[in-house]
Amino acid sequence: MSKNEDFNLEEFLPYLLNQAAEQSSLEFHQVYKDRYGMLRTEWRVLFHLGLYGRMTAGEIVQAAKTHKTKISRAVQRLAERRFLVRHRDDSDRRVEHLELTQLGRNAYNDLRRVAERYDAMLSEQLSSQELAVLRRALIKLAQTGSKPFT
Repeated sequence: MSKNEDFNLEEFLPYLLNQAAEQSSLEFHQVYKDRYGMLRTEWRVLFHLGLYGRMTAGEIVQAAKTHKTKISRAVQRLAERRFLVRHRDDSDRRVEHLELTQLGRNAYNDLRRVAERYDAMLSEQLSSQELAVLRRALIKLAQTGSKPFT
């Protein structure tokens, strides 16, 4: 396979971000999959409800920056497995408020402890200065979002 010298994929920022995200999340993904049979989107829903309490699926879509169909499927699976409950809004029957059950809170607390340890382990691979710059840069990129590109 010949390499095009005009474009270096290994230095293309979206590619690097994806590679770093995949590599850094693999081990943690295995934990929530093995312990609770969860997929990535289910974990995200669980953590949003664990951190912020009662939310709607729409609020989770916005906060997690994940497509509504994926969130809807994750909510359905978590409800079926009794990690969360749904409550219809009295004033708007189209809206459901989501809350963790005791089983969901237990899973959240367990996985949060694992997440904190995993974050610390990853953080140890960088100097404190590198870690601070990386966190600020990633937060900035996540908040900025992408601008229309043509």
